[in-house]
Order: sequence, then C-alpha cells, then structure tokens
Amino acid sequence: MESKQPRKMISKRGLKVWRISGGILSLVLWIILIAFIAIAYFFDWAAWIWIGLIGIVLVLLFTLLMTWIIPGIRWRRWRYEVREQEIELQHGVFVITRTLVPMVRVQHVDTVQGPILRKYKLATIQISTAATQHEIPAVDLEEAEEMRHAISRLARVAEEDV
Repeated sequence: MESKQPRKMISKRGLKVWRISGGILSLVLWIILIAFIAIAYFFDWAAWIWIGLIGIVLVLLFTLLMTWIIPGIRWRRWRYEVREQEIELQHGVFVITRTLVPMVRVQHVDTVQGPILRKYKLATIQISTAATQHEIPAVDLEEAEEMRHAISRLARVAEEDV
C-alpha cells in the first residue's frame, strides 16, 4: 500500500531561481571551456582542440539539463507537509527520497536567503536536528516565516509532551 505524498509544493518562482542558478553555473563552465579552446588554438595544440569540441557538446548538454530539464523535474517532485508530530519531505530527480522528521527531534529552524531568492521573495527553511539538517527550498517569504514560527512552536510542544 502506497502512502499519500505530502500536499504542499514549493513556489513556482523556485523554478526560475533554479534555472537562473543552473544558467550561472553553465556560464562559468562556458567561460572555462572557451578559455581552454583559445589557449589550445593560440599554442597550436591541434589534438587538444578536439577535446575542446567534445567539451562544447558536453557543456551544451549540461546547460540544457541544468537550465530546463532538471529544474522542471525537481520542482514537480519537491513536496512537503508540516504536521503536529512530524515534518514530511519528498524530493529527488531520478531517485525520490521521502523523509519524516519527528518534531521532538527538531532543535532549531532557520530561514535563509541568497541574492537570487531575495529578488524573487523566496526563502529556504533549514530544519536542524541533533544528527542532520533538512531543507525546504524556495518557499514564499511570508509562508517561510510563518512556517518557521509554527515548527518552532510545535517542536517546543512536542518536547514538553515527552
């Protein structure tokens, strides 16, 4: 019997953030590759130019994957749900991971924003336990703040009940 997946999805704007991040990473790889090809051409390393051409194909595939394909799959698969006794997370591109974080294990909750998340009014929620740290990426800023307070409150209640 398969259990129901968590109900809440991350913000649709998170898809844009992941595409921009993939684009930035791809741009860095393109700059490195172009510099390599220019150096190989300048020093007349004919054998290395073939490696550069293979690199063009690989970086082109990487750019396509990281800016269009993987962010879309990642966005559709990312789900979460905060309940009184636990937090359920589901994520993954090729392998789906489902995690239950008991409220009694939660030690603290943070919201984190980088410059791209801030531009799109999103935040990542970091949930820390004694052993691990879990994240819920790309949540609307207001919802992230509310969720941070709710998880903190529920964790205190769960701790008092133990």
